[in-house]
Amino acid sequence: MSVSKEVKRITVHTLQAMKDKNEKISMLTAYDYSMARILDESGIDILLVGDSASNVMAGHETTLPITLDQMIYHASSVVRAVKKALIVVDLPFGSYQGNSTKALESAIRIMKESGAHAIKMEGGQEIEDSIKRVLSAGVPVMGHLGLTPQSIYKFGTYVVRAKEQEEAMRLKRDAKLLEKLGCFAIVVEKIPAKLGKEVSEQLTVPIIGIGGGKDTDGQVLVTHDMLGITKDFQPRFLRTYADLFSEMKKATQQYIADVKSNDFPNEKEQY
Repeated sequence: MSVSKEVKRITVHTLQAMKDKNEKISMLTAYDYSMARILDESGIDILLVGDSASNVMAGHETTLPITLDQMIYHASSVVRAVKKALIVVDLPFGSYQGNSTKALESAIRIMKESGAHAIKMEGGQEIEDSIKRVLSAGVPVMGHLGLTPQSIYKFGTYVVRAKEQEEAMRLKRDAKLLEKLGCFAIVVEKIPAKLGKEVSEQLTVPIIGIGGGKDTDGQVLVTHDMLGITKDFQPRFLRTYADLFSEMKKATQQYIADVKSNDFPNEKEQY
């Protein structure tokens, strides 16, 4: 029997046991109660309350505009729906970079006000002090390396990261540092599959890929992309499992037609 099915609640220890037994880890994003309930009842291992809510929920071009208060709102909604999955919340841009005291305050607010189980931070050596400070308070931290969307204006593009040897070596160093500091898992985004395999093999903590190849310890996608609710984002690493945009549009158009024709409500649908 799989490790994840044996437990009532997924914890950071569960994830480590899954890696140790070569059981892949499944992770998706969630931002609201209704979607989180569906994903949790489906058996997902980790739900990430991602700052991607800035894109898919609020319509912003980047993840930068979303605030800490908004992240806490989304996280609280997800927590109320979930019975088994581990809930990880992104610390948003500006809430931890360059100020370890602010990082700790932000992490504590998320944990206290939302009831989530862990936080995620983008970056390596440059945020070492912030990670240390958060971990010292007993808050579990998931790392994030490779393409880090909060740094999009520094990169200037969403192209694959760490293709050159120097950047690949830096990513490996950062991954080992995050493990040494005490991060319980690390997301690697949009890096060569070979590098994703190497990092997963060289580290003892779980490595979860999004465009990191099939040999990472787990995979994460943005739920709205995976379900085909969003239509304008089609990276190579994305597999769409449904076309809910079309299905929901079709249902809405049918509802409109039924209202216009006075077909809805019928005799059985009124008092």
